[in-house]
Amino acid sequence: MSKIWVYAELTNAELAPVSLEVLTGARQLGGDLEAVVLDPAGAGVVETLGEYGAGTVYLGLDPSYREHLAQPAAFVLAGLVEQHHPDLILFGATYDGRDICARLSARLGLTVVANVLDVVPHGNGYAAVSSIFGATQNVTTELLGPSPCALVRAKSFVAAPGSGTGPQVVDVALPPEAPTGARRLESVVTPSSGPKLEEARVVVSGGRGLQAPENFRILEQLAELLNGAVGASRAVVDAGWVPYARQVGQTGKTVKPDVYIACGISGAMQHTVGMKGASHIIAINKDRDAPIFKLSDLGVVGDVLKVVPALISELEARGAQAP
Repeated sequence: MSKIWVYAELTNAELAPVSLEVLTGARQLGGDLEAVVLDPAGAGVVETLGEYGAGTVYLGLDPSYREHLAQPAAFVLAGLVEQHHPDLILFGATYDGRDICARLSARLGLTVVANVLDVVPHGNGYAAVSSIFGATQNVTTELLGPSPCALVRAKSFVAAPGSGTGPQVVDVALPPEAPTGARRLESVVTPSSGPKLEEARVVVSGGRGLQAPENFRILEQLAELLNGAVGASRAVVDAGWVPYARQVGQTGKTVKPDVYIACGISGAMQHTVGMKGASHIIAINKDRDAPIFKLSDLGVVGDVLKVVPALISELEARGAQAP
């Protein structure tokens, strides 16, 4: 029976949502599912890992994993791979996931496929489904060689617990020779209100059609009325109108809300790859030929600076708010 590993990441002492998603996807492949957690707060997530299918958890609690960047984690993970030889290693496509996976591959010469949307059985092993050419095509790549790795995009799977119980825990020590050359000096949390962009059921995103950064205020008002989150296209992030944390797209965040409202966004492929999985897409753009209308369930041809305020006024008059 094959052995599948998931590198599980923590955010503020809790499992990152993408790790739960990857565990769910890995569970569907069958085989022995095991997780690796290298974080001083990792003991608090062991039971959750078991609920999501991990039968074994390799647990490292050394403070160095948080104090330093990816070097000690990649070093320890490489040692575990050489000792246990998993048939497949899955990472969430996060900053840390990419960094650790790349260092692991360089150390051991492992195959890596990035931007993965799905992993499927193939022959005696596995294959990765990923998007290419600005997400216009999907390709299936056979994962060859020992312990191949896949970097899985957020929202590729819907996180759901299984019927697992308490996993076996294997304590992992940090060797004194582990590299610690890069130290984390500061972590800055951007203040925000309302639901997180990746978790919101309603996302209101803005693009160049808003004409000026101060006009994002109307999107914030609309999002607040709908209990949603505000997103943005890469163009306005690059222009410095809003922080990168709000960027939706291939080089930003992937969202799958119930409703996605694209305001003044043309619909370039780089953006649509991050939001086309939304259940319902509403587009507001004064250019009736904008590509975003090809994806939308409802399209409004008009000036976003007139349409959105009118929508806000109507919602306020009705006293309506999304759950």
